[in-house]
Amino acid sequence: MKKVILAMCLLITGLFVGCGSDSKDKVSNQVVIYSPNADDEVNALIPPFEKATGIKVILQSMGTGDCLARIDAEKENPQADINWGAINLPVYKTHPDLWEKYVSPNEKNLPDQFKTYNGYFTNYKLSGSGALLINKDVLKSLGLKPEDIKGYKDLLRPELKGKIAMGDPTASSSAFAELTNMLLVMGEKPYSNDAWDYVDKFIKQLNGNIISSSSQIYRATADGEYAVGVSYEDPCISLIQNGADNLEVVYPEEGAVWLPAGVAIVKNAQNKENAQKFIDFLISDEGQKILANTTIRPANTNIPNGNKYLKPFSDIKQAYEDIEYCADNKNDIQEKWTKLIINQ
Repeated sequence: MKKVILAMCLLITGLFVGCGSDSKDKVSNQVVIYSPNADDEVNALIPPFEKATGIKVILQSMGTGDCLARIDAEKENPQADINWGAINLPVYKTHPDLWEKYVSPNEKNLPDQFKTYNGYFTNYKLSGSGALLINKDVLKSLGLKPEDIKGYKDLLRPELKGKIAMGDPTASSSAFAELTNMLLVMGEKPYSNDAWDYVDKFIKQLNGNIISSSSQIYRATADGEYAVGVSYEDPCISLIQNGADNLEVVYPEEGAVWLPAGVAIVKNAQNKENAQKFIDFLISDEGQKILANTTIRPANTNIPNGNKYLKPFSDIKQAYEDIEYCADNKNDIQEKWTKLIINQ
């Protein structure tokens, strides 16, 4: 009888061990990603990653603010493994406790200025914050030509009042980057009072139109609601690549900034090893070459861009933001913007 009971106990124990093993296998075969990234980027990178690793990506697309809010709300029981695209230095400094430290061996491929800040997030692409999307048809209706818009100073033309689309820098990371681009290049010194004088005049040009959604800026400009959208490079180039020949991207002659955009592993992620493999893939030669053939510029600037719609860096006046200054002074910059809006 004792032998029978012992055999049954061993059988039950084996069943539980087997069930636990199956569950672990299922978890180890996937990675859960929260991301605000556009479809073009997602569709270009996820299939080759899955093919190369056998890891299934569970993607949940949402805005940057929603990504951060959900990861924060779930921190006691993390549901996501990765924040893909909704993190940079200002975001890290605002939410330093949400991320797992990881430095990929492929970091060695990146230029020094784009290597990880402190190991808690990895830069994998460059986002052009100084893209002015112009609708040539709307400009014509206002008596203007595309060549009349060469940079930020031209946004103060009286014909453009109420015809410029701009996001809210207190709510949108891309709009904040566009504001700091202006503050960098429109004063005698970066982020100086005379740069803020320009911003004050620019806000008057908006005529009360502040757009909450960054995607609405380029879509509304493409639809003819605005003559100029103050946007970022990637989605604007995508529109043109997809046949919107009434649009053109202007890089401000005063200087355009490209900021590194990052990816981070969520603290206590359930699938941490798979999350590490995803980051490894993003900054591998293969991942960076895939990016180079989309509308996105890879962080590894040694890899030439293969998209004919992207203007070469050599033909653009580039400006270089003090990323740490903007991160440390984000609240002050946002407060100054808000005061200017209130005082209009």
